[in-house]
Amino acid sequence: MRSRRPWLRSASVTAVSTAALVALAVPAQAATATGTSTTGTTATTATTATADVDYDTWQRDCQAVMDQALPQLTQRIANPRPGEKQAMVLDIDNTALESDFGFTFPAPANEPVLEVAQYAQERGVAVFFVTARPGIVGAFTAYNLDHAGYESAGLYVRGFLDLFRNVAEYKTAQRVDIESKGYTIIANIGNNTTDLSGGHAEKTYKLPDYDGRLS
Repeated sequence: MRSRRPWLRSASVTAVSTAALVALAVPAQAATATGTSTTGTTATTATTATADVDYDTWQRDCQAVMDQALPQLTQRIANPRPGEKQAMVLDIDNTALESDFGFTFPAPANEPVLEVAQYAQERGVAVFFVTARPGIVGAFTAYNLDHAGYESAGLYVRGFLDLFRNVAEYKTAQRVDIESKGYTIIANIGNNTTDLSGGHAEKTYKLPDYDGRLS
């Protein structure tokens, strides 16, 4: 069992009932070994040999990835192409938000990722969210992201037909749609290979999923 922070287990009756709806949104993703993304772009990974992952370990590993990502993003943001609209794409569960460490609603932000997102947003980068959560919880998810401190330029959730699509193909299609709006995706951040495969991002950054033990 992963250790969980005690304060995350406390919630009002209203929050608990709402969380039950949002819990439906957490997708069951296929287990995958932590490694380099198959997109062909630069990927940064975090690894661990521990069989039991606690919250502090996860946060250290997330921070290690973001510590490598930030200098690269800083340089890229400072050197836009003429007329370029820069964008960043984030997965949600165990990427933008904490989900597997005492889930509540609204779920808190994954702080290392929030800090990088806010840095980018303050410099004009649009931050989009692409999740495998179903559209039925889209409004709850949008509220949660706002409550956690993100400024969303767009939230992509799965429609009914998308539920029957391969998750990696679905997420790739959403990045294509973002590019069709004139954006250059300078970074794509997720904790599963399905978040990152398929291209349509200059760089990918993989947070830990510990061989699928995090959704």
